[in-house]
Amino acid sequence: MADRSLEGMALPLEVRARLAELELELSEGDITQKGYEKKRSKLIGAYLPQPPTANGAAVVRCRLQPGEGVPRRPFRSTHIGVCDIREAAARERVASAAGNRPLFYFRFGVDQALPQERRAPVTPSSASRYHRRRSSGSRDERYRSDVHTEAVQAALAKHKERKMAVPMPSKRRSLVVQTSMDAYTPPDTSSGSEDEGSVQGDSQGTPTSSQGSINMEHWISQAIHGSTTSTTSSSSTQSGGSGAAHRLADVMAQTHIENHSAPPDVTTYTSEHSIQVERPQGSTTSRTAPKYGNAELMETGDGVPVSSRVSAKIQQLVNTLKRPKRPPLREFFVDDFEELLEVQQPDPNQPKPEGAQMLATRGEQLGVVTNWPPSLEAALQRWGTISPKAPCLTTMDTNGKPLYILTYGKLWTRSMKVAYNILHKLGTKQEPMVRPGDRVALVFPNNDPAAFMVAFYGCLLAEVVPVPIEVPLTRKDAGSQQIGFLLGSCGVTVALTSDACHKGLPKSPTGEIPQFKGWPKLLWFVTESKHLSKPPRDWFPHIKDANNDTAYIEYKTCKDGSVLGVTVTRIALLTHCQALTQACSYTEAETIVNVLDFKKDVGLWHGILTSVMNMMHVISIPYSLMKVNPLSWIQKVCQYKAKVACVKSRDMHWALVAHRDQRDVNLSSLRMLIVADGANPWSISSCDAFLNVFQSKGLRQEVICPCASSPEALTVAIRRPTDDSNQPPGRGVLSMHGLTYGVIRVDSEEKLSVLTVQDVGLVMPGAIMCSVKPDGIPQLCRTDEIGELCVCAVATGTSYYGLSGMTKNTFEVFPMTSSGAPISEYPFIRTGLLGFVGPGGLVFVVGKMDGLMVVSGRRHNADDIVATALAVEPMKFVYRGRIAVFSVTVLHDERIVIVAEQRPDSTEEDSFQWMSRVLQAIDSIHQVGVYCLALVPANTLPKTPLGGIHLSETKQLFLEGSLHPCNVLMCPHTCVTNLPKPRQKQPEIGPASVMVGNLVSGKRIAQASGRDLGQIEDNDQARKVRTEFLFLSEVLQWRAQTTPDHLLYTLLNCRGTIANSLTCVQLHKRAEKIAVMLMERGHLQDGDHVALVYPPGIDLIAAFYGCLYAGCVPITVRPPHPQNIATTLPTVKMIVEVSRSACLMTTQLICKLLRSREAAAAVDVRTWPLILDTDDLPKKRPAQIYKPSNPDTLAYLDFSVSTTGMLAGVKMSHAATSAFCRSIKLQCELYPSREVAICLDPYCGLGFVLWCLCSVYSGHQSILIPPSELETNPALWLLAVSQYKVRDTFCSYSVMELCTKGLGSQTESLKARGLDLSRVRTCVVVAEERPRIALTQSFSKLFKDLGLHPRAVSTSFGCRVNLAICLQGTSGPDPTTVYVDMRALRHDRVRLVERGSPHSLPLMESGKILPGVRIIIANPETKGPLGDSHLGEIWVHSAHNASGYFTIYGDESLQSDHFNSRLSFGDTQTIWARTGYLGFLRRTELTDANGERHDALYVVGALDEAMELRGMRYHPIDIETSVIRAHKSVTECAVFTWTNLLVVVVELDGSEQEALDLVPLVTNVVLEEHYLIVGVVVVVDIGVIPINSRGEKQRMHLRDGFLADQLDPIYVAYNM
Repeated sequence: MADRSLEGMALPLEVRARLAELELELSEGDITQKGYEKKRSKLIGAYLPQPPTANGAAVVRCRLQPGEGVPRRPFRSTHIGVCDIREAAARERVASAAGNRPLFYFRFGVDQALPQERRAPVTPSSASRYHRRRSSGSRDERYRSDVHTEAVQAALAKHKERKMAVPMPSKRRSLVVQTSMDAYTPPDTSSGSEDEGSVQGDSQGTPTSSQGSINMEHWISQAIHGSTTSTTSSSSTQSGGSGAAHRLADVMAQTHIENHSAPPDVTTYTSEHSIQVERPQGSTTSRTAPKYGNAELMETGDGVPVSSRVSAKIQQLVNTLKRPKRPPLREFFVDDFEELLEVQQPDPNQPKPEGAQMLATRGEQLGVVTNWPPSLEAALQRWGTISPKAPCLTTMDTNGKPLYILTYGKLWTRSMKVAYNILHKLGTKQEPMVRPGDRVALVFPNNDPAAFMVAFYGCLLAEVVPVPIEVPLTRKDAGSQQIGFLLGSCGVTVALTSDACHKGLPKSPTGEIPQFKGWPKLLWFVTESKHLSKPPRDWFPHIKDANNDTAYIEYKTCKDGSVLGVTVTRIALLTHCQALTQACSYTEAETIVNVLDFKKDVGLWHGILTSVMNMMHVISIPYSLMKVNPLSWIQKVCQYKAKVACVKSRDMHWALVAHRDQRDVNLSSLRMLIVADGANPWSISSCDAFLNVFQSKGLRQEVICPCASSPEALTVAIRRPTDDSNQPPGRGVLSMHGLTYGVIRVDSEEKLSVLTVQDVGLVMPGAIMCSVKPDGIPQLCRTDEIGELCVCAVATGTSYYGLSGMTKNTFEVFPMTSSGAPISEYPFIRTGLLGFVGPGGLVFVVGKMDGLMVVSGRRHNADDIVATALAVEPMKFVYRGRIAVFSVTVLHDERIVIVAEQRPDSTEEDSFQWMSRVLQAIDSIHQVGVYCLALVPANTLPKTPLGGIHLSETKQLFLEGSLHPCNVLMCPHTCVTNLPKPRQKQPEIGPASVMVGNLVSGKRIAQASGRDLGQIEDNDQARKVRTEFLFLSEVLQWRAQTTPDHLLYTLLNCRGTIANSLTCVQLHKRAEKIAVMLMERGHLQDGDHVALVYPPGIDLIAAFYGCLYAGCVPITVRPPHPQNIATTLPTVKMIVEVSRSACLMTTQLICKLLRSREAAAAVDVRTWPLILDTDDLPKKRPAQIYKPSNPDTLAYLDFSVSTTGMLAGVKMSHAATSAFCRSIKLQCELYPSREVAICLDPYCGLGFVLWCLCSVYSGHQSILIPPSELETNPALWLLAVSQYKVRDTFCSYSVMELCTKGLGSQTESLKARGLDLSRVRTCVVVAEERPRIALTQSFSKLFKDLGLHPRAVSTSFGCRVNLAICLQGTSGPDPTTVYVDMRALRHDRVRLVERGSPHSLPLMESGKILPGVRIIIANPETKGPLGDSHLGEIWVHSAHNASGYFTIYGDESLQSDHFNSRLSFGDTQTIWARTGYLGFLRRTELTDANGERHDALYVVGALDEAMELRGMRYHPIDIETSVIRAHKSVTECAVFTWTNLLVVVVELDGSEQEALDLVPLVTNVVLEEHYLIVGVVVVVDIGVIPINSRGEKQRMHLRDGFLADQLDPIYVAYNM
């Protein structure tokens, strides 16, 4: 339809009603947009004026306050909602009839920008839909507002120009049932021709395309803006999308971000706005950024191109995050350290209250009516004896038929019976269980008000205090535990219940009712008459006048889920009934229909208490009937000609949805329709819509009476029923922006963010009301300020039972004037409602204290956020009533979380689109960012007994990671604005200044050394080895001659039996045969390189010495894994090629494997060098054994893959090898009589030296345990240590972890098998990293019972340039542990703190420095020496340093820098090797073996691994430790950066449904502990994170796998 003005149209009532129905049908999805248009144009065709207005804006005529008019905005709508017409009519009435009463006036322009193809789709027939909705137990329909819906849609339309690129998460197919892969990966745009895409894109003529501003790819725009074209991977159907992608590429090319390996830092603040590229109209720019399929070409850190969907998504996330945030803030507060968190400064332009100080408002005088009873029991007695036949309560069954009528006579006699039995039949005569004043629980179901009423009045007559609570359905009901705590604190021992309810309670096998979790032990007492004794004729309850004794306790659930009991005295109870009677003008024998819960709140006050005072007849409608028949209450009003009905806005909405099934509705008998949740501002739309539809059925406007109530203050205000239909209710249209600052501003300019509130009537009779500031001292608000409403009256609660402190804060408040004087000598009570007293004494409520969320100093109400979220086309994707909004505190501020239940039929893409639109809507309307939006499967959120969402329980589940959402969108980048400023690198202070500074401050330079090798005297034999033999091959020959039968090696199999062993002479002879083989079969020259590809064992050792005897250079290589050839064989091939091996020696089995068909699929098997099989050796001896001419010649090559994924081989000379063995021999005191157990991989580093070299040099026996055997028998290593009575043993972290995890529960059985570790003197973990203190401590604790001494466990430290720098050894002090401040470490500083202080990080010493080793700590940039306890790079000088890298290309600069560095100041002569590890030296109070003070070396982490983020240095292990602690299902974690985004990969040990729980927890913990925002969270299966033989994570391999899309992740979340 053309846009036409509907201004000033006089539409008949029935047309209005029909329009309202149509609008509702459309919003519920019961008719299509087309059908709606057709029917609507038919209805209003006759009333439409012909000539259209200039701009087509629907403007409601109202009186404008000065300065309030605004220019009209163009109206882009396909239709005008019925709400507009209705509102217009209401405003006309307001304008004409507002003579005597000041109101808020406002002008209202409609901005409905929803293209028609995006309307609600056709859904199943309406009847089946109603059934589905009802049975789901939907929550209060409080948030319906067509005005708000339109505002939200308009806000979203504004966003269409600046779209938000949200990369959709990736889910494993098993988690996605409905959608194809294409639903969550971008379409492949490569198939469409470039020209077509670009021309199409540019010729669309939109301002966005012509300016060339970044228009992100089409699949994103779909994810957010919901176009109906299906996402397919062919772009021929989507040339527009293709154009978008091309434009993105064009802009990328123009803005010079091609170097993807070093992209701009998107994690710091950027001040420039989104990049605009000038481009001539209609021309196309050639793209320079190459594309592979749909991904930008990216490179890994090593320059390897990566083409994948993952990288495209990450690039897109980066582009989105580069958009400027809200402006950076200036001031800071100190978070007990130099890292300054930004603190929100008040906005100088924020609205401030300007009105005068408010005056307390007094309600009318509470009239004294002569026939009012002196107490409620007296009223019951009176009606029970005068009019015993008068009906008191009619209950309904689920068919809506009257089930039972309770008369006043029956109520009186039965209550007496209950009272008598409570007092006299429980316990014994001498020891009654219940005495007057005791508390008893009332546990009655919602469909049995009669039994409840009898029990309640029975308690009043017996003078015991009833505590009505919900029926516990299971032992673990949401919130039921807290109710139990309340009962316990009230001292409840008896629970009254009905027969049916008692039978329905869960029973134990013996038939007893079990004790519910958190509940006290209860005696269950059934109150049905047939179970009770008749009271004697002479017994009569003592009926007193109302006094200050407690009458009943009403429970209240707080924001945090705790349950409090509000005590109400008898005088308050009576006065409240009187006030309600006066306010509502109740008269005797009136009929009242009650839909509310009769156990508490408005339902209890009107339907159980006030009704009896006035002898009224209550028709009670149970919730179960409302679910089946939402119209039941209206039918009962008609049937009984009821004068009053008590409902919630939900019940009105349900009736609207269902009313068209009903013809003969007449509501003219109603004089008062009490809306119990009228204090919720969003109830206004239900009231309006209800009036609109039912006005034609006799409902009068003045009948609708919203009321405000709270558990503490009872009824706070209620609108009075008037006879004057010309007096319209009060309305206010308030600026939501103003409300966030607690200021009332009539909205005048920004129509999108308004809150329309209705009054809840006047203050109660006999009460005084004022509003005070919500926090701080209770100071009176100004007249234009929002505050917490406080009431001073008799008719209120008096305390929280048993909680005097909280009672004082709530029930004993003395509001102050600005001068500090109290306004009254009587205390006021806080109602928990936020609002103000408007003109004419009308009370307006804008929200609840419980729903208040203070984000960056601005106050937002949860209900308002819910309303905005629901205005975003909710019906298709989420259930209307099942949405929870709460805040969680992360990094010193509240963050908003939205959780909603998703419909089972909505697809992944639909939901994600809805989530993206919700974010935009909330940002536009509330100007606040949402931290997390989670969608959970239908019916999984915890419910309250009446079907609402249990908020605190939902929050609890979210925080502990048990919510199990099916979709999560985190937006930390957009809403966390208080991170510390990125650290600015200061210009480095020169090395000389540092040295002088240290000297001046009395700090010594950080250097230390092990014992001097030359001064240590050995025994004669050892001296002979040291002085006479320069080469290991000579030592072996000498040992074979002098001690031929001395056992050197014993190899154990997985059963712990000896698989093989070698004596000195056996090893010598075997090595000779291998040497012959190399010379004769291999025709090798001395100096040729030989790759040894053997499993861990004896063959490897023999082959190594065979190479030395032949003059060849051995390289040990881990054999390929037979089950995993595809990934392990290429590494073998690479090492063989890089080391330039002329020959490859191995066993027969591996020989076959290397030439197998599987191997041919992985590598080119034709290019292997000569392969020799050593299982078949020649019988002869070599003519002579090779002796090197110079000790500095190459002995062997040590190849290893570093943790950063680099393959590096280092050269070890003969001299270094001998020095190395000697150093270890001295440190560990190794002699021929010793036995050492070794459970290490023998391929590189210290593991290889211990396995192959040390026994030959020192003569001790090595018991070899291959770590792979522990997979079948985890106890193998420890059993061997015990069996051989070993004193020294070496292992890796992976072995220690395997024992800790695998044997944790078996210590008792191992003890029984005789496992004894008491002889172990040193248990050393061989490592090239920071000691894993948590693992070593748990290992020590676990095996302490088996005799392991905690001081025995220690670690070693080595690296590529020096394979062992530290090793604990036998003598010397125990390893020390210090605690450093983790935040100082990020700034490259060491700050020692006490154990347990916040942000403390334990660091364990990495063992003692080996003899002959010198260490210094140097600044890695300036190469100057640093002082004691300063963080710097560890430099090492020793005889066993490696002599350089073995590289094919001979990269000399790298070598000289790593192996031949000199200090820039101080001792500039010594040549040092740079380890590449950061650490510090600290002189301790302990003394070394030589009497000197002991210097401890603490390793912090590798420079290569450290991540530079926000100008600070982070070590991955610290972030990983935090993440592993975040949730019990995280077994392992690895982090890395990509384009300055932090990527966290977690391994999940649990069901895939738990994967999404981890995303918020991981984001939270990294924010809280490290002040970093996680960019991407990847959840993978156990075992995906690659780990090398030393147990170190291969993070760069992981990164490359992730970017190449090879991880098969369960879920990938891209945080916005």
